Amino acid sequence: MFTTALTKRHLTPPNELPLNLFEAIAFLKQELNAVILAHYYQEPDIQDVADYIGDSLGLSRQAASTNADVIVFAGVHFMAETAKILNPEKLVLLPDLAAGCSLADSCPPQEFAAFKAAHPEHLVISYINCTAEIKAMSDIICTSSNAVQIVKQIPAEQPIIFAPDRNLGRYVMEQTGRDLLLWQGSCIVHETFSEKKIVQLKMAHPKAEAIAHPECETSVLRHADYIGSTTALLNHCKKSSASTFIVATEPGIIHQMQKDAPHKQFIPAPPTANCACNECPYMRLNTLEKLYWAMKNRTPEITMSEEIRLAALRPMQRMLEMSA
Repeated sequence: MFTTALTKRHLTPPNELPLNLFEAIAFLKQELNAVILAHYYQEPDIQDVADYIGDSLGLSRQAASTNADVIVFAGVHFMAETAKILNPEKLVLLPDLAAGCSLADSCPPQEFAAFKAAHPEHLVISYINCTAEIKAMSDIICTSSNAVQIVKQIPAEQPIIFAPDRNLGRYVMEQTGRDLLLWQGSCIVHETFSEKKIVQLKMAHPKAEAIAHPECETSVLRHADYIGSTTALLNHCKKSSASTFIVATEPGIIHQMQKDAPHKQFIPAPPTANCACNECPYMRLNTLEKLYWAMKNRTPEITMSEEIRLAALRPMQRMLEMSA
């Protein structure tokens, strides 16, 4: 239940930030009975105030099991939508509604509906990095953590559409030997890494391990010593005997890698251009200040029609059941 009681030290003018944002967020979290879920790609301050930090699968499980009245999702739009799909009765807040996803945007619902209709015999497995409308058209949702596991559970004779990420789809095909019909979507961050610069880094650091997310292009994955989801990459760095890693995924994950293994060195894989293109511009729209205002004002709120929510819930539930 929401309360409006405030101690005197938290009474600030309505348009001014409190002096200590960390303290104010902790106070609001208690007042709202809120939980803060954050993706590994968020800025370090947000990761440090979060109750749970994880990848898409871990965040989905947390959203499905939370007893909080309010879910504050520090991530991108499709992640907050996923939390709402699993928790229709809860208030789900996203610090910045403009925090979208290039991969989700690469799969317009109307075009995908036509693609699906042209292949009616295919089962649709969609990567969780998609809109609620795409989830509603899917049979099973997957994440980079469980995509291979889920595809292996489908009978060999069943044709499969895999959407929306073509790079993850190609990786799943290699790992399972399955012939998947791929939607040609991609992530702007994971397609920006320079194969040439990664090779140069490996030559400069011959003992370093190159690790990569399966959303990366094949030209990058061929140079990786380890491929895995964000959580898998994090766990690998903790367990590996290597002391230096070249990290081919969004560099926000390096904050947790450094916290878990402070004695090791983590080098972000560089993009092709001389820019910060290896940082997700959508993830970085969320800030600690916006998180505070979202909690204080209880907006922006994630909403959707019950028809879409229920249709999207079924493939989400199948994923959670198949990933148990």
